[in-house]
Amino acid sequence: MEARVEPGDGALLLPDPEDPRLTRRVEGLDHEGRRVETHVVHERPLTIFLNDQEIVTVMTIGDHPEYLALGFLLNQNMLRPDDEITGIDHDEELEVVVVRTARKTDYQQKLERRIRTSGCAQGTVFGDLMERFHEIRLDPTARLHTSWLYGLLKRINTTPSLYLKAGAIHGCALCERDRVLVYMEDVGRHNAVDKIAGYMFRHGLRPEDKIFYTTGRLTSEMVIKTVQMRIPILVSRSGFTAWGVELAREADLTLIGRARGRRFLALAGEHRLVYDAPLSAVEEREDPRTVRKASLPEGEAE
Repeated sequence: MEARVEPGDGALLLPDPEDPRLTRRVEGLDHEGRRVETHVVHERPLTIFLNDQEIVTVMTIGDHPEYLALGFLLNQNMLRPDDEITGIDHDEELEVVVVRTARKTDYQQKLERRIRTSGCAQGTVFGDLMERFHEIRLDPTARLHTSWLYGLLKRINTTPSLYLKAGAIHGCALCERDRVLVYMEDVGRHNAVDKIAGYMFRHGLRPEDKIFYTTGRLTSEMVIKTVQMRIPILVSRSGFTAWGVELAREADLTLIGRARGRRFLALAGEHRLVYDAPLSAVEEREDPRTVRKASLPEGEAE
């Protein structure tokens, strides 16, 4: 289900926290022994096929399975940017999505080299994930104005989302200047990334002038996937890993972490930054009414 947005805000697809398929109400006790109700996100398996070959089973909240499958296959180098997609079939009851291409595919050897990734709802990558990484050249002329960055942080924090409703979920956003274009959520950050990659592929969105935002850590996997999508700027409210920084510097990816309030830290690709926002006009800390936090029981003020 694609969330409706107000005309003129530039958004193409936003989270729909009211979709009844994505959360359910659960009753329990709080720290004072009171009976409370809260929302929790659903987590369900989705098996991805490429033509007649089973590729992987991922744990996901279940929205946008077609984008998730396309993005996963693209980011694992199983789909090519010029592949002709002849069909995408999703069976909700069987929890299966099948991507069909005009090109014949066989990835049996590749499937034998699976690697579990770190983080919530661990994902799967394959041993040759780096096969295209060193060949990709990101646009050196792309820029990130700090005024755009501060505007994006505020918009993302205040956009209705499953995180604000139920917690226990990661979010990723595809942005252009100070606009949020596509905002996806899932129990694993890799799934949210793949959904955006699939959306971009399906709708032909160009990556050279885009900014990618994630709530998760800036790990090697996040850097590799952003570079493979050819997006030159990656931003997170979380921290870095050493290998993530090393790969970002190698690829000339602008890597910005710990972005909260007026603070941020750039550890790679700093040449793309344009400091045009006076800090005196930016709130030092996030508004406590909109800061990202875990879901609270029904009726309890945040």
